[in-house]
Amino acid sequence: MNKLMIANWKMNNVVLDCVRFMEDFVPKFSAKREAWIAPQALHFNLVRSMGEPKDVKAGVQNISDQLFGAYTGETSPKTLRAMGGHFAIIGHSERRQYFGETSKSCALKNRTCLREGIVAVYCVGETLAERDAGQTLSIIHDQLLQGLNDVHGVNPENLVVAYEPVWAIGTGRTATPAQAQEVHAFIRKVLSEKYPGVGDKMRILYGGSVKPDNVEELLSQKDIDGGLVGGASLKAKDFLALCGDK
Repeated sequence: MNKLMIANWKMNNVVLDCVRFMEDFVPKFSAKREAWIAPQALHFNLVRSMGEPKDVKAGVQNISDQLFGAYTGETSPKTLRAMGGHFAIIGHSERRQYFGETSKSCALKNRTCLREGIVAVYCVGETLAERDAGQTLSIIHDQLLQGLNDVHGVNPENLVVAYEPVWAIGTGRTATPAQAQEVHAFIRKVLSEKYPGVGDKMRILYGGSVKPDNVEELLSQKDIDGGLVGGASLKAKDFLALCGDK
């Protein structure tokens, strides 16, 4: 399975920015690594349509655990799928920090996405205080078990786990390749135990100040299968480099 790079544009880029990015990115993209992009939901269909010629898949940064109904402001997995959406980022640390999402609430979203044919990109990660207290692996373990509670019908294609140390997001700090590998290996062990014969084949991404100058060393680690990229994905030139197209 190819390495996977996911661009999380967060609440950045107006329409013209999206158009310019895709015009610069798509013609030069060679698919050495898979490229998925999660723009603001308003721009999802634009990015999806412009990425189709090179199979650059589009998704969203958040998703509802409900399909339809009186849920003002939410995005339905069923509607997303009908529009050609491929994936949803679930449980990003900013959603946990600012919007009160928990691993238990993420489990509902993971279940619904998988049922509707949307790839769930489930995020886990520890804070600096938790790392300094030696709690990293126990925190990750709990987030995995709670966020994947009663999540069945899983295969290597429909569930991706992203390890994002909270202390390395948007700070310029990055876990060393050895630190990242240690946690990725632990995640793979937990997934393999929970989903025998399947979990060991799932892609586990690293997210936390991934940049062109550190991506190759990170991806050289045995259990790092790609990256969930924030700031470095906003410029086509940088994201192309992350995708192996320099």
